[in-house]
Amino acid sequence: MRRRWLPAAAFRALVALVVGFALFPFCYAVFTSLLTGNALYDLRDATTASFSVANYRALFESGQYFGQSILNSLMVAAAVVALSLLLGLPAAYALGRVPFRGRGLLLMAILSVSMFPQVAVLAGMYELMRWLGLYNRSLGLALPYMLFTLPFTVWVLTTFMRELPRELEEAAVMDGCGPWRILSSVFLPLLWPVLVSAGLLALVAAWNEFLFALTFVNQDAGRTVPVAISLIGGGATSRELPWGKLMAASVLVTLPLVAMVMVFQKKIVSGLTTGAVKG
Repeated sequence: MRRRWLPAAAFRALVALVVGFALFPFCYAVFTSLLTGNALYDLRDATTASFSVANYRALFESGQYFGQSILNSLMVAAAVVALSLLLGLPAAYALGRVPFRGRGLLLMAILSVSMFPQVAVLAGMYELMRWLGLYNRSLGLALPYMLFTLPFTVWVLTTFMRELPRELEEAAVMDGCGPWRILSSVFLPLLWPVLVSAGLLALVAAWNEFLFALTFVNQDAGRTVPVAISLIGGGATSRELPWGKLMAASVLVTLPLVAMVMVFQKKIVSGLTTGAVKG
């Protein structure tokens, strides 16, 4: 009886350990981004060093394209999310609510597209980008990004579309509503948590993508953030790399994602758990 608190204490300690392990890289990045000089390499100097935002200022100095890279990533990520949801929603309605032969096979084929490694489709996508005139265009990256975000979005939305009550659709049909009216006026308000979850996952995938961005855009002004960070320091050795600037860039890139997760936290949890329990 006296030791009932032991399992609860052990669980809390384990949770604290996992959270600390997950947050340590980001906290270390924030700490080192505020250091300059030898304090970056010697902890004894770091304890007495004064903190400054010089590394953050250096990212936006004249001749640097880091600010433009952030804008490029924002535009590409917003386009990917908008197109993925715009195309994925009607596709999920057809796959989840309209019975037709081969529906399951088609859904598996859509999901299998996202399982291909990026390198496997790089050459074909390169030729397609050049043929469409999208090579070296930042917004053109939305096309290859959707190769991986759209199948996942369709799969997630289809799964939850199937869980919506059939009675709602039948009542809407009795009132004279067509498929588009049913989707936009009846189902869409119920799918907002799922849309937020799927949109945020697509945003993270587009924001962090590196290989396509490096291959399809070779102008500094058109780079996205992951590529811009990789080019900081050029070919310098590990000791010569501007670690302060690298850490500052990493913090700036991470903050928007953290902010969006905090803002939409409740809807994300609701969207991920919708349909998990059937009454």
